Amino acid sequence: MRGRLDLGATASPASARSHHASAKDDMVRKNQMHPYVGMWVTADGFVRHELLPNGRYDEARGNRKSAYQGRYEVTGEHIDYWDDTGFTADGDFMDGVLHHAGMVLYRER
Repeated sequence: MRGRLDLGATASPASARSHHASAKDDMVRKNQMHPYVGMWVTADGFVRHELLPNGRYDEARGNRKSAYQGRYEVTGEHIDYWDDTGFTADGDFMDGVLHHAGMVLYRER
């Protein structure tokens, strides 16, 4: 098959897990250095959106911690979100500001 890694009959389940873990470790290392990893906050501080280095996000709203959680992926200046409940959203980074779902979030320093 094209575009798909075929581990074949010679690969053991342990080596498949090892390959998956290695790929995940590589992603974490890459994301730890990504310039958008960290906390993004609305001007009033109501929404706090943390992009974690493991490709996950955690969003707090007001006093509600972890109101939304899921995974994210950044491609260039664009970000896509997949909430754990199945909801999807996206946004764009423009001039150091995150525009997401009608909100404007600023990098917390």
